[in-house]
Amino acid sequence: MEVILKQDIKNLGEKDDVVNVKPGYGRNFLIPKGFASMATESARKVLAENLKQAAFKQEKIRKDADAIAARLEGITLTIGAKAGESGKIFGAINTIQVSDALKKQGFEVDRRKITFDADPKFVGDYVANLNLHKEVKVKIPFTVVAE
Repeated sequence: MEVILKQDIKNLGEKDDVVNVKPGYGRNFLIPKGFASMATESARKVLAENLKQAAFKQEKIRKDADAIAARLEGITLTIGAKAGESGKIFGAINTIQVSDALKKQGFEVDRRKITFDADPKFVGDYVANLNLHKEVKVKIPFTVVAE
């Protein structure tokens, strides 16, 4: 069953992608929740027209993301957290803290666009993945230090 996604869905696709899903997943979850619509012939024509009109806007957004990515090159963040004697953090570093650290450096990055390769639960060096655009992804190294 082919559906057109109305929003980004992790591990499935981006907005306006035509994806093939199992019929039950499409009929019982994606379509009733408003995450997708059926990929009929008329819906595909409407999608093609909308994509053609949005191409110019997307190019501007991509250029802005490229500019932010170029400015982010070489930046290393330091995030303080309460930690025990063994170096284990009480809790974990989350995307909100990374977003706040970037904001202090002058970069506005939405916390939902930040992911980690490994959960930062100990004092040390980690990498945050910033998904600024569909085609623009940046890796930012950060260090967790004990306060």
